[in-house]
Amino acid sequence: MMWNEGQLPETWTVEKLVEKHSSKPYNPDIANAVFRSGYIESWGRGTIKIIEKCVEAGLPKPSYIYENSGLWVVFNKDIYTADQLAELGLNERQVDALIYFKAKGEIVNSEYLKRYDVTDRTARRDLMELVDKGLLTKTGDKKSTKYLYP
Repeated sequence: MMWNEGQLPETWTVEKLVEKHSSKPYNPDIANAVFRSGYIESWGRGTIKIIEKCVEAGLPKPSYIYENSGLWVVFNKDIYTADQLAELGLNERQVDALIYFKAKGEIVNSEYLKRYDVTDRTARRDLMELVDKGLLTKTGDKKSTKYLYP
């Protein structure tokens, strides 16, 4: 977590920070000096660039939290946490499976069936939903099917 004292412009919300926006520095003189010295590459792209770099590195998008005294940027190193996965609308089996099988690096249908005592159809549906959401990749077919972590 990183925190910086300061205030957002009066009409801005955190949502504005994660989309294309203009820059409104609190102290334009200091901001201009920092820009001319080369520490700022362009105006209004910092928050978006942070998100892009996290995604490029395979990390979850950071969260921005604004309080009256300043702005927090919260970084997470792993998308396979219960909180992160719950936000994606996964069912409890799917969340547990992603966390439980993570160390192994793969999920096979037979192990999923045993662990969760579900039908083959339910297991395939659960696992394909994880593939569709980009959380697993599918290799093989029929009995040789494996679901791998990207």
